[in-house]
Amino acid sequence: MALLLLVRHGHSTANADAVLAGWTKGVGLTDRGRADVARIAARLAETGTEVARLVTSPLQRCRETSELLLPGATAEVDDDLGECHYGAWTGRPIAELASEPLWRTVQDDPASARFPDSELYAAESLPEMAARIGAAVRRIDAEVEAERGPDAVWVAVSHGDPIKALLADAMGAGLGGLQRVHVDPASVSVIRRTGERAMVMAVNSSGDAIRPHQKAAAAVPPGDAVVGGGTG
Repeated sequence: MALLLLVRHGHSTANADAVLAGWTKGVGLTDRGRADVARIAARLAETGTEVARLVTSPLQRCRETSELLLPGATAEVDDDLGECHYGAWTGRPIAELASEPLWRTVQDDPASARFPDSELYAAESLPEMAARIGAAVRRIDAEVEAERGPDAVWVAVSHGDPIKALLADAMGAGLGGLQRVHVDPASVSVIRRTGERAMVMAVNSSGDAIRPHQKAAAAVPPGDAVVGGGTG
């Protein structure tokens, strides 16, 4: 089956401010984010990888990432690759969210976590998010293989929690394993589907040295994963 490169968008202004961006408009890449994505682009160019299809979340930080990742390529926009709809959690500081009761559900039982409704932003559950992006990836993967053959490579530019959900599912852990996967901004994870089974070939690859967590992460209890995928 086709090889899928899952790319999380580069470091964003929301990452820098340690807030949960969700579907907030106007969240773009920082200088650091652009530089990190440029390094991934250089790696792709060095390997001579031919990308059969480039598909991106509609959100600004992902569209900017796709433009830098494959200069000159036309990225398809697919809403189903978008971030989780966090509802009333959208735009709030991670440090503040970590003190809410729902935080523990997201950490310990993500399969039962649903984000609170909001008049401004749509809300969904983590299972709904996982089903949405899972169906989109299976659909696009099948199209790529039918058009370009089983050795084709395609790229999906998305967000932390959706990518984590795909990886947890591919590992056979299901949504219960969501918080056992870490995906940094401007990282690449690789999945290949073989029949009914997905195989994880790489996780959270960036080629960079590990950076210290931002200060805001100190408010997150030890062992907990940052909702949204973390700031890197």
